[in-house]
Amino acid sequence: MTDPKTFIEANKERLLDELFSLLRIPSISADPAYNADVAKCAEHIAEQMKSLGLDAVEIFPTAGHPIVYGECLVDPDLPTVLVYGHYDVQPADPIDLWDNDPFEPIIKNTTIHPEGAIFARGACDDKGQMFMHLKAFEIMKSNGEIPCNIKFMIEGEEEVGSSNLEPFVASHKEKLACDTILISDTGMISNTTPSITTGLRGLSYVEVEVTGANRDLHSGLYGGAVANPLNVLAKMVASLHDDNGQITVEGFYDGVEIVSTEERALMAKAPFSQEEFKESIGIGDVWGEEGYSTPERTSIRPTLDVNGMWGGYTGEGAKTVIPSKAYAKISMRLVPGQNPEAITEKFIKHFKAIAPDSVAINVTPHHGGLPYVTHTTNPAYQAASKAYEKTFGKAALPVRSGGSIPIVALFEQQLGTKSILMGFGLDSDAIHSPNEHYGVFNYFKGIETIPYFYENYAKQN
Repeated sequence: MTDPKTFIEANKERLLDELFSLLRIPSISADPAYNADVAKCAEHIAEQMKSLGLDAVEIFPTAGHPIVYGECLVDPDLPTVLVYGHYDVQPADPIDLWDNDPFEPIIKNTTIHPEGAIFARGACDDKGQMFMHLKAFEIMKSNGEIPCNIKFMIEGEEEVGSSNLEPFVASHKEKLACDTILISDTGMISNTTPSITTGLRGLSYVEVEVTGANRDLHSGLYGGAVANPLNVLAKMVASLHDDNGQITVEGFYDGVEIVSTEERALMAKAPFSQEEFKESIGIGDVWGEEGYSTPERTSIRPTLDVNGMWGGYTGEGAKTVIPSKAYAKISMRLVPGQNPEAITEKFIKHFKAIAPDSVAINVTPHHGGLPYVTHTTNPAYQAASKAYEKTFGKAALPVRSGGSIPIVALFEQQLGTKSILMGFGLDSDAIHSPNEHYGVFNYFKGIETIPYFYENYAKQN
């Protein structure tokens, strides 16, 4: 294969300009006011695919936002790789915390990205990383060396739960049939320590409602005689962890995968500074389940967190009221061996059981997702590892992520295929936050590395 670096050096400005054109489209899937922009972005991706010579390019409508598909089938005897990505982005709010217009990308130097970083909504999650794959395909096409059959499926609803992806995959299994799925929607440890994500946590998300009296009450007339739903909710939430940081929901840990001592030792090789971790988020000390390190608590162990609590009067000044209702949103991150539906049922049963008779409880399940793990013996992992070693000069470390990408488990269920997660973003890239950015180094390094994955994967099959 001709060195991808040569192509990148000769086309740097164009590769950045093309990404900038994509980033300028405010494809916010969560807000109906941007539906036309989301559709425009799908059309933009389809035009890019056509310009690269992909075949069977089509925009598939769904009950929500469209899915863009394209393929290059060179030989039925060669392995087939399905590339997944998403073109939708999170809302940019709060806008006033951005240093630039979130949909007018600029490049600025940072401490972590001395070669410059692209600041824009979607720069890292996931437009920049998704676009790397189209540009890597362009390199292989220009060389006349496409070592695998390649299919692209780029969706527009990842940021709102991908609710229409499962029916699409289920009804297009033959079209999407493949030997492995390639995704860049994760990150790596650092620009000098490449890594491959081998595990993702699942998710169970619920909203709880605690109801006391049939109306808000005067705290002077009724205080001390009736239960305050906010007080009750606070006590119930506090009881969901014991003094050792373990979750008290009955049966919560049933079936949880116990990661081997050997794998924990391998994970521990990844560079990590407890002091830098605390300083980076402005905390005095860490907290969590006893017996596990901070990286282990955020990857191989399940968690339960309150994402928001509200009720009563929160306006200016004072209003002496005992609220009728109190609410909380709670997310549970799950590990292999846990099923989101079963965990949700266990939570509902437990939460109702610990409630006093003075209040009524309602729990509304929201979205969830299965955890996922792949192994370093997987041929796709081996191919990716060699690709990183080629471009970074060192082997990539296997890591498990604390985040959730429910569609990865969905793909395995529907297509019977494992995914390989070749992410090039960094934890510091502020995805979902103001001033999201993606290193210029990372963008080009992804474009450089991906062609070697295909070359290695074809040799192993």
